[in-house]
Amino acid sequence: MNYYFGKKTRLIITYCTKCQWLLRAAWIAQELLATFGEELEEVTLQPGTNGVFEIRMNDDLIWSLKLVGRFPKAKEIKICVRDLIAQYPFLDDVNRQHRG
Repeated sequence: MNYYFGKKTRLIITYCTKCQWLLRAAWIAQELLATFGEELEEVTLQPGTNGVFEIRMNDDLIWSLKLVGRFPKAKEIKICVRDLIAQYPFLDDVNRQHRG
């Protein structure tokens, strides 16, 4: 079981169903699972409304479309998650491998 700051590492991506952002949320979930599959306890896609697109690690908001004004890049979220739960000093190498 993995923890960050003494908590289980649960990641929740809340996306707006009316805006049809399911594929974007699923893509980010896939990227995070491909990189941190052993470090994450759970990744959940949670339907929402009103233009919501948020990513939370346990109860901590780590990305909000409304606050930042744009969607996250995969690398930005990977760095944020890495900083919270794992020590991947070669994350750039991981990103290069996934690009093909």
